[in-house]
Amino acid sequence: MTPFESPAAMPVASRLQLPPGDWECLLDGLCARFPRIERAQWLDRFARGRVQDAQGRALAPGHPWQVGLEIRYFREVADEPVIPFIERILHQDEHLLVADKPHFLPVMPAGRHVRETLLTRLVARTGNAHLVPLHRLDRLTAGLVLFSTRPDTRAAYQALFRERHIDKTYEALAPPLPSFTFPLQRHSRLVPGEPFHCMAEVAGEPNALTHIDVIEREGALWRYRLQPVSGRKHQLRVHMAALGASIAGDDLYPVYGPRDASDYSVPLQLLAQSLAFVDPLSGQSRCFNSEQQLMVAAG
Repeated sequence: MTPFESPAAMPVASRLQLPPGDWECLLDGLCARFPRIERAQWLDRFARGRVQDAQGRALAPGHPWQVGLEIRYFREVADEPVIPFIERILHQDEHLLVADKPHFLPVMPAGRHVRETLLTRLVARTGNAHLVPLHRLDRLTAGLVLFSTRPDTRAAYQALFRERHIDKTYEALAPPLPSFTFPLQRHSRLVPGEPFHCMAEVAGEPNALTHIDVIEREGALWRYRLQPVSGRKHQLRVHMAALGASIAGDDLYPVYGPRDASDYSVPLQLLAQSLAFVDPLSGQSRCFNSEQQLMVAAG
């Protein structure tokens, strides 16, 4: 497989626990809950067995609406573009899978990305429908993503992130900050900004902490080591922009100017370089490192 080929995608199901409602059947309830999806599209999904119960059995459109029933349905996007970069599996064992995600590939299905996501690709490659990412990376960020491979041990690994018992190290290329003394900490309050998918620094009790150091100080872009203690959305991008050194390729911070999703010419120079933790099952120290490198563009 070349870097520009996409593996055959096994669809990943979205899950829904039916909420209270007075609909008589699944079809009516799903049409009401998802008004942007045409009734004919739901009927087509039912006809092809793409609406199922939790055990994977196909449901009929006239199945009674039962509050609390868990169903699975498969989202589809017409003419979904292929993302021309391939992920790597760096490690796989009985409980964990470690993937090295390329720039531009989303981790989870959302919006216009369903087949072309890290999760869907890995399910297709491994045949393991139980894969679940234990954390997230932005679509534009490259590097390590840790997956649980089985439900019965998942909670132990999820607790590593929730209780901040995992060391995450990123690298970034950004303009020089010669007036600062490194290492330093950026400790601030991040809240949803405008537009809704961006974050903003505001006054108030800090809820986001990043350790920042310099690895290389040569040229127009320095190489930084970023170690987030908290895990706020876009935390590293916001913190670097707030210091006056927006990460190279960032189209959101400090100035909002998103590029077309099909433009792969300017990758965000941010890499999730390593993950280190004590395995909650074996007690062994584990460390994984990305095989990717950030490169300063020539010229």
